[in-house]
Amino acid sequence: MSFVTTKDGTNIFYKDWGPRNAQPIVFHHGWPLSADDWDSQMLFFLGKGYRVIAHDRRGHGRSSQTAGGHEMDTYASDVAALTDALDLKDAVHIGHSTGGGEVARYVARAKPGRVAKAVLVGAVPPIMLKTAANPGGLPMEVFDGIRAALTANRTQFFIDLPTGPFYGFNRPGAKVSQGLIDRWWLQGMMGAANAHYECIKAFSETDFTEDLKKIDVPVLVMHGTDDQVVPYADSALLAVKLLKRGTLKSYEGYPHGMLSTHADVINPDLLAFVKS
Repeated sequence: MSFVTTKDGTNIFYKDWGPRNAQPIVFHHGWPLSADDWDSQMLFFLGKGYRVIAHDRRGHGRSSQTAGGHEMDTYASDVAALTDALDLKDAVHIGHSTGGGEVARYVARAKPGRVAKAVLVGAVPPIMLKTAANPGGLPMEVFDGIRAALTANRTQFFIDLPTGPFYGFNRPGAKVSQGLIDRWWLQGMMGAANAHYECIKAFSETDFTEDLKKIDVPVLVMHGTDDQVVPYADSALLAVKLLKRGTLKSYEGYPHGMLSTHADVINPDLLAFVKS
């Protein structure tokens, strides 16, 4: 397996497939998952001739289960260590959910020439938490409930979430995929409980407003209107207004996990943006 070691000694696992001279596409996973959540997209873009890279965030998947560093500044620093080690230039960074926050923080600080474009899919920016400045956000009680469920019975919670709101399988008439539920559970249980617990604060309370304002490359914001995890109106609609070169693409009735449930639609749209 391939790892890059960060300045604090953390080993970050990554996959790196495809021609080394091809344009790189870097995928950033959501909470509490791993690089494996991008299988469909990585195979799709690999087949189109791109170099595809995905890493496991610290404390997730196969990366080191660290005592600390489970916040966005460190996550972005870990990404910078990976892109420096691989010397990636003109890369497209695509982030889902928490990974979208990671992309925003990294791209806003990236070295010149490292990033060509970015994509935020069902992403947490600008900020999920309800505050005086963000009255449409989710109340702290929602995130305290996630913490309580994880602490009480993480393995059951990691069955309940994908079975219900994550993929929209709780909606009438939904076509349930047991394979997706099992894959979600497996990815989650590979990670560390402390990292997952602390990351809840990172994805819910981090304010990415200034990051979004700083980004000067084209950014595609993709979001399902029936996202029950990261509400559409308080994320995508606000984020695109803060971006200098942002474009919003909405998907009527699609769930938070639309990268998996509707890969046949999302993947070609990603390709069109990458090639544009």
